[in-house]
Amino acid sequence: QVQLVESGGGLAQAGGSLRLSCVALGRTFSRSVMGWFRQAPGKEREFVATISWGGDMTYYADSVKGRFTISRDNAKNTLYLQMDSLKPEDTAVYFCAANSLRDHTIVATFRYDYWGRGTQVTVSS
Repeated sequence: QVQLVESGGGLAQAGGSLRLSCVALGRTFSRSVMGWFRQAPGKEREFVATISWGGDMTYYADSVKGRFTISRDNAKNTLYLQMDSLKPEDTAVYFCAANSLRDHTIVATFRYDYWGRGTQVTVSS
């Protein structure tokens, strides 16, 4: 079993920055593709970014490309999402997720085995 715990959400102004963290407990973190997803009120959960086992390959949704950066520290079992140039449309609950597949370009939510409980990000205009 694996437990994922997100932190770092909060309130930011448009154009500002936030950094999310996700600590993984109870599993070999370094052998998991990790991803960030988000869900806005009344909308389906959507892919934001994913990262390969070693952290050398990343994949981003077009809506966040150039503004968000996903990274990981396998020694600390921690996943990060640096969010810059925030927009009001980035407002959502952000979730980290893990799977044991090797393909970091898999973005379908049903392919991810483990999920955190989420952290709220609110961006004001």
